[in-house]
Amino acid sequence: MMVQPYLSFEGRCEEALEFYKGAVGAKVEAVLRFKDAPPDMPTTPDNKEKVMHSSFRVGDTLVLASDGRCSGKASFSGVTLTLNADSNAEAEKLFGALGKGGQVQMPMAETFFAHRFGMLADRFGVNWMVIKSKM
Repeated sequence: MMVQPYLSFEGRCEEALEFYKGAVGAKVEAVLRFKDAPPDMPTTPDNKEKVMHSSFRVGDTLVLASDGRCSGKASFSGVTLTLNADSNAEAEKLFGALGKGGQVQMPMAETFFAHRFGMLADRFGVNWMVIKSKM
């Protein structure tokens, strides 16, 4: 069994996919648009080009994403994605890239449990922890 995150960007999925390609080296595997759905599935002219479903890899993890209901009000409250870096330099690089246009909640620093650890919400509101563990 496996658990996979499914993120709803409420209209900004394509922008998020491009951002994650640069920030964390995401590899987009699939993008299906609302216009690709069967004819009996309701769609509107406003959302036909929006992302109904997508998948992308960050390292070994498959992340699923869509534009959801295209409400423009994405909320990722209570969910945090964690990146485990292989080095201090990688942790710093990932944190810096994800933080562009976002909000740092805990600056990157050494802690009792990690060589490097920081928390932020990226520009889409997705919460991230970046860690280079001591363990």
